Amino acid sequence: MKKHRGCRVIAVLGIAAITSFGLVACGSGEGSEGKEGGTLRAAYAVFPESMDPQLAYTAEGWNSIYNTYIPLLTYAHAEDEAGSEVIPGLAKSLPEITNGGKTYTLELRQGLKYSDGRPVKASDFKYSVERMFRLNSGGSAFYTDIVGAEDFQRTRKGGISGIETDDRSGKITINLVKPRGPFTNELAMPFVALVPPGSPDKDATTDPPPATGPYAISSVKPGQSWSYERNPEWLRNNAELMPDLPSGHVDRIEVSVIRNQSTEVNEVEQGRIDVMLDPVPPDRLAEVKQRFEGTQFRTEPSVSTYFFWMNTTQPPFDDVEVRKAVNHAVDPEALSRISGGTMAPTQQILPPGMPGYEKFVLYPHDMAKAEAMIAAAAPSDREVTVWTDNVSPNLEAGEYYEDLLSQLGFETTLKTLGDNYFTTISNLSTPELDTGFGNWSEDYPHPNDFFEPLLDGDSIAPTFNTNLAQIDEPSLNRKIAELATQQLDPELESQYASLDREFMELAPMAPYGTRTLSLFVSDAIDFDSVIWNPTFSADFTSIRFK
Repeated sequence: MKKHRGCRVIAVLGIAAITSFGLVACGSGEGSEGKEGGTLRAAYAVFPESMDPQLAYTAEGWNSIYNTYIPLLTYAHAEDEAGSEVIPGLAKSLPEITNGGKTYTLELRQGLKYSDGRPVKASDFKYSVERMFRLNSGGSAFYTDIVGAEDFQRTRKGGISGIETDDRSGKITINLVKPRGPFTNELAMPFVALVPPGSPDKDATTDPPPATGPYAISSVKPGQSWSYERNPEWLRNNAELMPDLPSGHVDRIEVSVIRNQSTEVNEVEQGRIDVMLDPVPPDRLAEVKQRFEGTQFRTEPSVSTYFFWMNTTQPPFDDVEVRKAVNHAVDPEALSRISGGTMAPTQQILPPGMPGYEKFVLYPHDMAKAEAMIAAAAPSDREVTVWTDNVSPNLEAGEYYEDLLSQLGFETTLKTLGDNYFTTISNLSTPELDTGFGNWSEDYPHPNDFFEPLLDGDSIAPTFNTNLAQIDEPSLNRKIAELATQQLDPELESQYASLDREFMELAPMAPYGTRTLSLFVSDAIDFDSVIWNPTFSADFTSIRFK
């Protein structure tokens, strides 16, 4: 359903005026030869579901705002495990944690400014968190342990009492109702990136708030393209105040939506696009690897789970036996072949690479057994709408799944959507939300990230819902809440492994794989400098021309 690092900024003064400051670039390629400046051209197959920091929650959305809106804490601009390290962002240092893990104290760096020149204030953090709740963000579930947050979420009145700020000193104090193990990671998520008061209480994709990062969004054509320019206030103030964050190499970034991934490949080969932000499609993968691997192309791992969700609140998938039958029917090996080998088969919620992962298989592929289980369950409602998006290999996976359900005796209708896929299936007012394709990638390296958003009953929301199966099992909800209060250690990892099995015994989804992604750039790009972050993918600030 959703989600690497570098350097960048916006220019109302003109690019020449800004580059005359003699910006020193940073990032993975620092110290290596490479040009500064220029316009980077990138492509995605879909337009982000949102580019609003309080709302964005897909790979495209998070990539689009990573170097634009900075939280108090952020993630290191690095690859692999190093890229999952939390570092100070707008805050001077990591939080001081007191009161038995229930109080977090941070201090805002003094002198920071938004790209429109307004000062960044400590109280902007409280405003931004409250704005997230007012927008019914899918990220809200991560922050309901803040004192007063649940009341504010329900009433939208009175503010969140557990956030105290002092604009003179920059001090920010966050009080929680109970300890929360992954809260430092969650303070680094884009949902709580600071925006100034007066930012609209609606999706601001087409009217982007002023930025704090090295780049700012300068134009947006919904469904077609968006662009960035350098942020003049980054050079005047913010870069010096946040020396650990990169400033970027290029002056401008233009991202186009190219619907056909094979066309994206052609555009990169011919030098009309500099970086392809989607994986190379399965039918072009062998060709691209043979010609460009190591010089313009490389594969990138992801900590992700791809699955088919089933709506547990209504027939036929309110019957656990039907859901178990579907799990037996789904063949992860077949889906791996459909993906061109980019999908490593799996049949559980936690993916390899996530703490707590212990491999198990509850539902070995057995079509005959699945058919017998469906016959025994005798579902009264066999009309099923199957949802998928139109990007390969998700489209092919959805088509496979629809055919599979037909073989099991269901009357199926396939609904294929584009940019608005996750926005549509996460809106509970959408009719016929029976079952469909879904995926989840690491927000942070803690197993809670694969349970609370995806499977906790408290995460079910009318819009931007991340619990697509709408499962609400009180005993497991309590386990999620209890485990989230503890710090990660081997014993806690073991408990999360057990939770994985307990949820799969209820079969709210049919997991089938963890995805290998890819980076493909034009010959004009300094390939070795490009950073692929495990959460944010290709980091624009690391990309430079040869």
